[in-house]
Amino acid sequence: MTEKLKFKCTVLGANGYLGRHMIYILSERGYAVFAYDIDENRNRNIPEKVIYKKVDITQKEDVGQINFDVDFLFFFAGITGTKEGFDHFEKFIRVNELGLLNILTSIRELQLKPMVIFPSTRLVYKGSVNPLKEDAEKETKTIYAANKLAGENLLNAYWNAFNIPFLIFRICVPYGNLFDDNFSFGTIGYFLRRAKNKENIILYGDGSLKRTFTHIVSVCDQIVKAVSCRKIVNDVFNVNGDTYSLKDIAEMLANKYGVSIKYSPWPKEDLLIESGDTVFNAAKLSGIIEMEEKNIFKDWVASL
Repeated sequence: MTEKLKFKCTVLGANGYLGRHMIYILSERGYAVFAYDIDENRNRNIPEKVIYKKVDITQKEDVGQINFDVDFLFFFAGITGTKEGFDHFEKFIRVNELGLLNILTSIRELQLKPMVIFPSTRLVYKGSVNPLKEDAEKETKTIYAANKLAGENLLNAYWNAFNIPFLIFRICVPYGNLFDDNFSFGTIGYFLRRAKNKENIILYGDGSLKRTFTHIVSVCDQIVKAVSCRKIVNDVFNVNGDTYSLKDIAEMLANKYGVSIKYSPWPKEDLLIESGDTVFNAAKLSGIIEMEEKNIFKDWVASL
């Protein structure tokens, strides 16, 4: 007997790194999924049973094609980047903020409103040597970080004014890929590409900066578990992971591929937007869902 579908979900940004992994996991767990992306063609890794449609969230007429008759809407559409945002700020604001506003404007008219699931970033935090809780001091040093913090504030505003439920998940550094070697997020992908090409890994400064690293499957698993329990609403959570310094990560990958690490002074423009240590305290989320420790970084490196 076929298992009854649990919930219906819409995923925006379906072809992206986070989007296609979330779609795959939702589909595997029996959720009905409607997928949307600005690209005409669906990513080959999106299951055939998933309904896919081309949509540009910056165009109001396109937003009308989205299925909002769902339990959850995953707003995974957006543009990422650090220095690029200063040169292309119009595009960053148009997609990351106006796109979200178009979605929220459509939802506000509905009687039954889906819960909006929003992925945020470590970059909204001011760096600290202490693990960061969700209420830690904020600081945005890039356009992308400002976009994300604005998105969080917009969700709060639309909940207050129009009763649109939401959940925000702040992700520090994701890694891994179920499908290919294409990594959308910088640190791990950059180190890994150089190591695989037998090039020395370049590390700025002494490599002592620390981050929380989470495998993409674990990122999706934690989000799905949290939203599925239906016990929480209108809240912000740090995603759990393993803490390493950038030097730790570089050494593991360098040893795996037989390359060296080259230390280099920080370029001035990079140092100006560097946030410092961003290690997550995920006790808040850990108190709600069961965490699994099956995708730790060392095991992942060994499996490469």
